Amino acid sequence: MKRYDVIWIGTGQATGTVVPRLAKAGKTVAIAEGGRFGGSCVNYGCTPTKTMVASARAAYMARRGPDFGVMTGEVKIDFDKVMARQNNMRHGSSDGMENWFSNMKNVDLYREYAQFEGPNTVRVGKEIISAETIVINAGGRSRVVQIDGIDEVDWLDNARLLNLKELPEHLVIAGGSYIGLEFAQIFRRLGSAVTVLERGSQLMSREDEDIAAASLEILENEGIEICLEAKVERLSQLGKNKIEVSFEHQGEQKRIIGSHLLLAVGRVPNSDRLNLKAAGVEVDARGYIEVNDVMQTNVPHIFAVGDINGEGAFTHTAVNDGEIFWDHYSGDDDRSLKQRIPTYALFIDPPLGRVGMSEKEARESGRSVLMATRPMKYISRAKEKDETAGLVKILVDADSEEFLGAAILGIGGDEIINLFTAFMYTGQSYKLFRRAVLAHPTVSELMPWILDDLKPLE
Repeated sequence: MKRYDVIWIGTGQATGTVVPRLAKAGKTVAIAEGGRFGGSCVNYGCTPTKTMVASARAAYMARRGPDFGVMTGEVKIDFDKVMARQNNMRHGSSDGMENWFSNMKNVDLYREYAQFEGPNTVRVGKEIISAETIVINAGGRSRVVQIDGIDEVDWLDNARLLNLKELPEHLVIAGGSYIGLEFAQIFRRLGSAVTVLERGSQLMSREDEDIAAASLEILENEGIEICLEAKVERLSQLGKNKIEVSFEHQGEQKRIIGSHLLLAVGRVPNSDRLNLKAAGVEVDARGYIEVNDVMQTNVPHIFAVGDINGEGAFTHTAVNDGEIFWDHYSGDDDRSLKQRIPTYALFIDPPLGRVGMSEKEARESGRSVLMATRPMKYISRAKEKDETAGLVKILVDADSEEFLGAAILGIGGDEIINLFTAFMYTGQSYKLFRRAVLAHPTVSELMPWILDDLKPLE
């Protein structure tokens, strides 16, 4: 049995920031990966989808050429090239990561999935290895819901959709949250008819009603059909590229026939594939591995980072998980989970950037809250770009004067939100932010000025 200082299970995004530090410190590391290197982000998430977002936006702007006095003529889509571009991006990133680790001193690669044999031992293929410290970075996968007929239809998840060889004539998407909405807009802009069936009463259930409503308007204005309060009940394969989706809508039975079906109804952790019971590692009711503020499980020498611990489910939070682990492992203990401020983006176009509390959460917090909002249509730079959809919302604690949260739905929202995120880590008064002099003409420069409109929540 080969022994290591650290066994690293899975190769999500924390791997690339921590394993090199371990190796440089002289630690021997075994990496176990039975799939493609890089985890969900590189292979099925951020890298390929944002590449497709860029292609879809190019098509969108080409069609809008006449709005700016640019006559482009008929816009045609080379779907093979669109898909080849995202495949080159994701496969290049994944292969590059694998080659990087394969040539790294003190690191051994085991190209098999791992399962625990005991608290310190792991089976990887036919081999059993052991270590003093084990880090689980095994991520998650698309949730599969039990719908009548699901085993008989050629449904897609976010991974299988990226292997399409032809542009869907009509893409039906079950699920109106982040993944589903990104793909809805991508494929609509590439030329597909798109229908979104969302079970809830609004899109993106964790967002405020006004943000969800504005997003709905943006997507519907591009020709995406969205049906809220739609409960999918039955699926039928009527032939090649012909799927019937039966659903209940506000007490009425309806059906729709599409060429392709994407299930985008959430994700689940891969904890059930690791034989955690053999190591004594505990999970919560949803299957996420429970961790403390330094990513430690209930078994002190076993840690869990990334999507599998349920503490973020984003690439940037996974990377931060890894840094928290490293600080603890190296004896620094400078960072902890409790210090993290939630921040993320939804990459429809225009994008949504979010940090801290939503308005709903602020109202429920019992704090004295100030709020300021401004529609994008009143921001000069957005008007100059003819990108006026969306709004800005800023929340402040009236007593401490600290920012509680912000939402930027509009042009550059995914970048602008980082102004607020970085400032919130300082713990300083919003009045200091108000004094900042930012470059003109930009959308960002209006953020301090919007604070002049702060008013108590009614």
